[in-house]
Amino acid sequence: MNRHNILVTGGAGMIGSNLVKRLVQQGHNVSVADNLWRGKTEYLLGNDGNPVIDLDRNFHNIDLSLADTLDPLLENIDYIYHLADIVAGIEYVFRNQGSVFRQNFLINSNVINSVRKHPHPVKGFIYVGTACSFPASLQTGVDAAPLKEEDQYPAEPESGYGWSKLMGEYEAFLMESETGVPVSVLSLHNVYGTPSDYDELSGQVIPSLARKAIRYPDEPFVVWGSGSQGRAFVHVDDIVDALIAAREKGFGKGVIQIGPDVCTSIREIAEAIVEISGKNIDLQYDTSKPEGDPGRCANYSKAQKELGWQPRVDLRDGLARLYDWISNSIEREQQK
Repeated sequence: MNRHNILVTGGAGMIGSNLVKRLVQQGHNVSVADNLWRGKTEYLLGNDGNPVIDLDRNFHNIDLSLADTLDPLLENIDYIYHLADIVAGIEYVFRNQGSVFRQNFLINSNVINSVRKHPHPVKGFIYVGTACSFPASLQTGVDAAPLKEEDQYPAEPESGYGWSKLMGEYEAFLMESETGVPVSVLSLHNVYGTPSDYDELSGQVIPSLARKAIRYPDEPFVVWGSGSQGRAFVHVDDIVDALIAAREKGFGKGVIQIGPDVCTSIREIAEAIVEISGKNIDLQYDTSKPEGDPGRCANYSKAQKELGWQPRVDLRDGLARLYDWISNSIEREQQK
């Protein structure tokens, strides 16, 4: 395998850190741009406790919402994975739609503009989109028909977050058509795994429920919404598989969805986490909290055809691994 110089924006987050480790294992020279809003440099530590990249030389704490900040990092870069964005739990996203949209719009446009104008074009640009960019009217419940890539338009995302990611996707394709820089866009469904943000304010549904179960009864186990809403949950290991395949054979293929064709309700997730905890927990639901789209899943036949990808991590196993990781993390916090 050829050794490449690869830049990962958002490389200290859950997806990014796992991707960086895989790329390093493959022998690539990897650099990271991340403002550490949710990411942590400790996520870039290997099993031996040492950083997998040279943090002094190859980690760059920069704000990509500011124009031209990426410019100095692009010299000699072969490929770029653009994962950086503002994302959090559903309450944060819906309470801060304007700022989330604006920040993501600026981040995406600034990154793409830096790539567009660089005198030495990169060999490929991989943009990470989201299933939240699909029309809200098609995300109707756990029994909703699996989404197809062509369903994305006419555009009708439910949230400012979904719109912001769709705009970045659109601008990436404009860059491809105007400059010839190869682009691959992966539209990710709901990603979970480790390392994970399980904070009360910014954590997403699965790590938040795991935290509540671990801390129960000191923290009540309350499920936001009715529990009937569903998502196509996909493990971060499967996402990294797709990202690696996208660089190898995903350019020029348009949008490719990454997610299972099964929609799992939040009630099912909560029940599985309670079972994993081994505790006697009565589920409570707070319907005053937002629950987002009723449900969605992916027709991943295009990913299977173009990337040779399909989900491989069993949801129950993935939940158990995440539960153990959060439990150990909380225990370490308490010992400090």
